[in-house]
Amino acid sequence: MSSNDVLIIGAGAAGCTAAFHLAKAGHQVILLEQKETKNMIKPCGGGMAASVQRWFPFELNQAVDEVISKVNFTWCLKDQVIAELPGSSPFWIVRREILDELILSEAINAGAQILKPFLVKSLQRKGKTWQVTSMGGQQIESKAIVIANGSGSHWPKVLGLGPKIQHHATTTSVRLEGRGLLKEGTARFEFGLVHHGFAWAFPIAGGVNIGVGTFIGRNSNNSEKVLEKLLPNLGFESNAGKRQNSQLRVWNGHHSLHAEGIIAIGDAASLCDPFLAEGLRPAIMSAYEGALALDNWLKDDCEDLSNYSAVMKIKWGNSMAWGKRIAQVFYRFPKVGYQLGIKRPTAPQRIAQILSGEMGYEDIAQRVIKRLLFQRN
Repeated sequence: MSSNDVLIIGAGAAGCTAAFHLAKAGHQVILLEQKETKNMIKPCGGGMAASVQRWFPFELNQAVDEVISKVNFTWCLKDQVIAELPGSSPFWIVRREILDELILSEAINAGAQILKPFLVKSLQRKGKTWQVTSMGGQQIESKAIVIANGSGSHWPKVLGLGPKIQHHATTTSVRLEGRGLLKEGTARFEFGLVHHGFAWAFPIAGGVNIGVGTFIGRNSNNSEKVLEKLLPNLGFESNAGKRQNSQLRVWNGHHSLHAEGIIAIGDAASLCDPFLAEGLRPAIMSAYEGALALDNWLKDDCEDLSNYSAVMKIKWGNSMAWGKRIAQVFYRFPKVGYQLGIKRPTAPQRIAQILSGEMGYEDIAQRVIKRLLFQRN
């Protein structure tokens, strides 16, 4: 049985980011990935604030398909609002399979290893080490574990990490060839067609990523009816593309993200923005902060991993608490929200600042909620 410093379950953006930073710090790291991910299309819109570059010493621009400078908002395909994003807050569109492969290659170059396919059957704490057993019977030991295998992971619940009651957004993703009517450097958000949510269209090289998401209530996703109307409006056949349905685990309260020798990061930690569905920035942020905490713990510079949970609460959770409140009001009264939120002259700049990390939801939440409730009443 081999022994290591850190085993990371999941080789997506979060897992590979943590692997890179831990390997770069000199730790023996192995990524455990249950699937063969090469040439696999990942159901993700791919929107990512350019500010994530701060967490990497290598350039991410080789994974960027397009830089968004303009956002087109509509209500039931009409009542258009065109917003110019500030130059100080660029927004990138990436293909997840390319981004993940880029970070993985850098992690391997730094000394990390990857085993795949490796489907984890059991995790057991034995003394001061973790023992991981695969479905095929292979066993590996490590001093620490990182749970990074996405929204579908059952390990956080088993190990008491993250919210006890998980809240999910229901999403449908479609990748299409060709640009249709979507102009270069422009993203599209449609609010009126989706009950308790919104639809989006992000340009990629040679195509478009389209998604439909619902965020509150029973999450009954009427995506097929939405796509029948939205796709022709974007210049595509109503039945074009292959649908991929998924459940996206979103932020649902302050909870511990660590235990003895183990942390949860990314979607497995329920960090996705409950209002704008932003998942890449918190995934990468949590991977970076988690790697720092593990590095200190492995070097005996701290007694436990509690600093990771504390830092994520301050840097992400406090803003998401307000984001959840905004989402609950906005998506219950979406037409009022569109008129008083999206159509306000300052809204595009505020959204860009939130996505870039320059501003948190707490900076605008009380005014937004009061405005929506007052108008509704």
